[in-house]
Amino acid sequence: MRSLRRVLPLFLVPLWLAAGPTACSSPQPKVLRLATTTSTYDSGLLEAILPDFESRFNARVDVVALGTGQAIALGENGDADVILVHARAREDAFVESGNGVARYDVMYNDFVLVGPAEDPARIAGMQSASEALAAIAAAEQPFASRGDDSGTNTKELSLWKMASIEPDPSSDWYPSLGQGMGETLQFANERRAYTLTDRGTFLAQMDSLPGLVVLVGGDSIDHNYDKSLFNPYGVILVNPQTHQGIEADLASKFVAWLTSLDTQVMIEDFGVDLFGQPLFYPDSLAYRQAKNQP
Repeated sequence: MRSLRRVLPLFLVPLWLAAGPTACSSPQPKVLRLATTTSTYDSGLLEAILPDFESRFNARVDVVALGTGQAIALGENGDADVILVHARAREDAFVESGNGVARYDVMYNDFVLVGPAEDPARIAGMQSASEALAAIAAAEQPFASRGDDSGTNTKELSLWKMASIEPDPSSDWYPSLGQGMGETLQFANERRAYTLTDRGTFLAQMDSLPGLVVLVGGDSIDHNYDKSLFNPYGVILVNPQTHQGIEADLASKFVAWLTSLDTQVMIEDFGVDLFGQPLFYPDSLAYRQAKNQP
């Protein structure tokens, strides 16, 4: 499988590089700018499914993988054609503000608390993530925060709020990294720290994280446990009426393709052969209708 093309936001790319090659061939693939969260990239999901879209529609998908807040900001600035993120309240606000046309359910997984196997804060098996965070804080055990305005960071802060705790980033036990999920997991592994991660990225990178184990969230997603760990993803077409230069037709095709039954089955199958469970669970309307789910 070919390596997925990941690009930097234009404000981080030298102008001579952003301009690209001048030679052209026929037919040239259309370019779709996809702003998304690091979990869809770091898990390997996009690398597995995007070639199908590109071949079907003679397209090239340029992926900018950032925290959800930064991905949404690219959409707000008209620097992306479509966004795929996971922070529901912020997604709804993006659409309500006129920056997005509509939000569509794509998939879900869950968040888990991971940490060193010796578990000095004694949180293993706790049913409440917020109570587990309170125990980590009380023990002043290191907790690596992404600190990057991502969907995961937003979830983490909401869990601290549920625990009535406002951790101080200047505290020795609470490093705020400003990094993506993969980098944060590597930091936690090296420093024997706790962190919050989406299950998909953790499973995909588990072989390089020998010092970390899942402590809160169990071995697989189960809606009978703490529902605050539920992690839905949505796709939104950036509004071409409020932003210039949006590849609206291609972006519409991408949304339809991503939420179609065929692609949803690819999402459902991704990771099962290696991990015995999907890294993401399909949740589009077409998939739910096919499965007779509400």
